[in-house]
Amino acid sequence: MAHHKVMILGTGPAGLTAAIYAARANLEPLVVEGNEPGGQLTLTTEVENFPGFPDGILGPNLMENLRSQATRFGARFQDGWVTSVDLSRQPFTVTVNETETHETDTIIVSTGASAKLLEIPGESDMIGHGVSTCATCDGFFFRNKRIVVVGGGDSAMEEATYLTRFASELTIVHRRDTLRASKVMQDRARQNEKIRWALDTSPISVKSQNNQVHGLEVRDNKTGEIRIIETEGLFVSIGHRPNTEFLGGQLQLDPVGYILTHPRNSATSVKGVFACGDVMDPHYRQAVTAAGSGCRAAMDVEKYLEGAFVHDWSMALG
Repeated sequence: MAHHKVMILGTGPAGLTAAIYAARANLEPLVVEGNEPGGQLTLTTEVENFPGFPDGILGPNLMENLRSQATRFGARFQDGWVTSVDLSRQPFTVTVNETETHETDTIIVSTGASAKLLEIPGESDMIGHGVSTCATCDGFFFRNKRIVVVGGGDSAMEEATYLTRFASELTIVHRRDTLRASKVMQDRARQNEKIRWALDTSPISVKSQNNQVHGLEVRDNKTGEIRIIETEGLFVSIGHRPNTEFLGGQLQLDPVGYILTHPRNSATSVKGVFACGDVMDPHYRQAVTAAGSGCRAAMDVEKYLEGAFVHDWSMALG
């Protein structure tokens, strides 16, 4: 069984930044790439809000740059995904692809969160070509375009309100006749003159032409009427699912499933296990904030291995 000083689980901006910092500290990290190497940015086209790229950069290219940088400093990468971990004793045991086991002194969990999709025909094919799950990432590309936002919670209202600064018109589609969003968020959206409403309406399929979205087919739940809402941009805002199932309940999570970390560092409820990126951040979900948290996690691991890290979990719970 191979033994490591640190294993990094996941290769989005958080995991790859952690790999860069851990490798530069001569910790020789082993990075398990996961089901989606490079994370959600590999599904996006142009990234224009990551510092240092004034002309923007393609999401897959940014991830490849980060991976190459980590490799240059000595990080090692393994294909596959982590199927289980044993955090009950140290060194920890990490099982990859159900059969291969590793021992490691520390773990950085950066497995991210997966945006929930509508799972309707045409949706997955158009991700990056008019279908998006991140308003702050992609809203800029829909200036003076018609936009549809699907969802009824606070996040949907917040994203819809944000997107009105770009859209020529915007329609909120929600399958119920009432919204889950707080009154404050609802009022803010309802007072926005650009926002139209299609409540009690279910999405059926995404319509596209020439590899670009041009409409959302919907059904009125009361009348059964089917129509197409013309749009160039479909933003799905029905929540995210943190990728924490493989942990088997061994770390403290919030009610939704995000890993709880100490407010002053990246420590989790188990000594020697740290977390970064979208798997512990339900609020920002940006490449740059994920990268910053990956830096923190790697620096915390380095201090932990030196015996200079204080794990005061009581402060996190207080």
